[in-house]
Amino acid sequence: MVVEDEASLAMLVASYLERDGFEVAIAGDGHDALNLARQFDPDVVVLDLGLPKLDGVEVCRALRTFSDAYVVMLTARAEEIDTVIGLSVGADDYQTKPFSPRELMARIQAMMRRPRARTGAPAGMARPREVRTFGDLSIDIDAREVAVGDATVSLTRTEFNVLAALSRDPSIVLTRTRLIAAVWGPSWVGDEHLVDVHIGHLRRKLGDDATVGRYVRTVRGVGYRMGTGLGLAQ
Repeated sequence: MVVEDEASLAMLVASYLERDGFEVAIAGDGHDALNLARQFDPDVVVLDLGLPKLDGVEVCRALRTFSDAYVVMLTARAEEIDTVIGLSVGADDYQTKPFSPRELMARIQAMMRRPRARTGAPAGMARPREVRTFGDLSIDIDAREVAVGDATVSLTRTEFNVLAALSRDPSIVLTRTRLIAAVWGPSWVGDEHLVDVHIGHLRRKLGDDATVGRYVRTVRGVGYRMGTGLGLAQ
């Protein structure tokens, strides 16, 4: 779904998506975008920040209440605060105008290649379900479900992928570069600040304090790693 009030740009982006095999719906304002999303359940939403009636941030916030579509935010303003606000409501990536449609397609293709399920076991053999635990935090990799204690935590696809990457080998510290390669793909090009925004949003949802690092620890000057779930390791 392309949500853009500039008709010529919307048609241009749509034409590139269609060349890549997508079926495309176009909305010119925020209200129409939400109605379309409820009808068509898109896999990817290219969402302009500066929309009439309902801006892109509000559309993204509402979208996240019923959809886990990948969201790429388009903005004509390069100020960091716009990026932070957009990503904090669940956008997966952003693109600053003017932009190359081919670069946008490359980012979308990278997102769509993110692994969603592991390779199945040989026929006739049941594969044990993979659930990773850190104190009272449980991460069900196969079901893509996360819980803290008895409470289910609702994460976006990108937030879950960040947590899955960190928890794959909890003894390893992942730099921003390695996290971007694992979650956004090695071909992604952009500001590494993207990682910090998603880590911050993930911590808020998990009820994790950055100064304690029960679940996600900051290793100063290096990157991030999983905590024990019991507080800052000594």
